[in-house]
Amino acid sequence: MENKPRIYLDSAATTYTAAEVFNAMQPYFSSEFGNPASIHEFGRNAEMAVSNAREQVAKLINADPSEIYFTSGATEANNWALKGVIEASPVKRVLISRIEHPSIIETAEYLKKQGAEVDYIDVDKNGVVIVADLIAKLAKPAALVSVMTANNEVGTIQFINTIANICEQNGVLFHTDATQAVGSVFIDAKEMKIDLLSMSAHKIYGPKGVGALFIKKGTKIAKFMHGGHQEKGKRAGTSNVPAIVGFGKAAEIAIRDAQINNTRLKTLRDYFINEIQTKIEAVKLNGHPSQRLANNVNFS
Repeated sequence: MENKPRIYLDSAATTYTAAEVFNAMQPYFSSEFGNPASIHEFGRNAEMAVSNAREQVAKLINADPSEIYFTSGATEANNWALKGVIEASPVKRVLISRIEHPSIIETAEYLKKQGAEVDYIDVDKNGVVIVADLIAKLAKPAALVSVMTANNEVGTIQFINTIANICEQNGVLFHTDATQAVGSVFIDAKEMKIDLLSMSAHKIYGPKGVGALFIKKGTKIAKFMHGGHQEKGKRAGTSNVPAIVGFGKAAEIAIRDAQINNTRLKTLRDYFINEIQTKIEAVKLNGHPSQRLANNVNFS
């Protein structure tokens, strides 16, 4: 049987690990195997690698490296954002959009069982948060609002600046799950009113099993894991050095190639959408027609 080439169209779920990333990771499995918490040379070399990766990831969203906390992935980061803020706040109320990732929805449901109040922000037919509904629901005090930057299913990009500004005006912390957006959507943590942001390496050609939570300086949040003093005492556990190094390299590449990749993908996306709408009857494009990720096409 003739071997036919396979075409992968599920990069929203995961990407492969790029060769540059894999090569950067390799030494930290063997020759540079030290524990970053150790004080000898092996440990110091590992700590330098982790620090360098923290700087690389911070540049991806224009944050300060001290505001980047490495996690096992975006699911952990989302759990930490919601649970940590609610635990640290006297106000036990959180608002999330109706189309969040399960790691947000399930965490919110868990918090509800623990006595917290959870409200859901409505979205329109394109999956865009209805700002009027958000404002109405903020008439009652809340600790946190969580809205994803871009939807992993239909590709809609939210108007994050608007949402973040509304939260700041109401004295509410704002978290965004940017897992699907980093590398594709311009994010500036210094300019935007984002307090917490989740991301994951395997969406940008990095390894699986590593992510990060951006925590803006001064944000009150409880520590997520207890034990050692890793991640400035907020997230205990021996650092996954090879994966963290890979995340850093993937972030560096994402910054380097962002413009050319997005231009290429938008051209392919728009061509694909046009061809389907022209040649197939009774199809509907899901998500916002233009305010959408460059690599997302969703039809029914």
